[in-house]
Amino acid sequence: MFDGIDLKNLNLGDMINKFQDMAKEQQEKSAQNLFTAKAGGGMVEISINGNSEVVDLKIDDSLFEDKDSLQILLISCMNDIIKQSEENKKRMAMNLMGNLGGLGNLGQK
Repeated sequence: MFDGIDLKNLNLGDMINKFQDMAKEQQEKSAQNLFTAKAGGGMVEISINGNSEVVDLKIDDSLFEDKDSLQILLISCMNDIIKQSEENKKRMAMNLMGNLGGLGNLGQK
């Protein structure tokens, strides 16, 4: 099961540090991403960054006269942007997990 890995030279601390560095790098890259969702043909538009922070919100003036429509479009737009953010986080996690294979090199003979 551990063929090719020298367990005597395996340094768990180094592996954890490398994983933390990789995770931090992924998070910094993700923070630079920008996601935008629109609803009502663009009457409502929300943009968030990779940290799921809202960075922009646009609402067509005509919606201020129709509270129910505004609420429906905001909910729709928020749900779309949350879904985009969650998909991005899943992609980041998969990329990070895919890179874990390289951690095994730390304890190889």
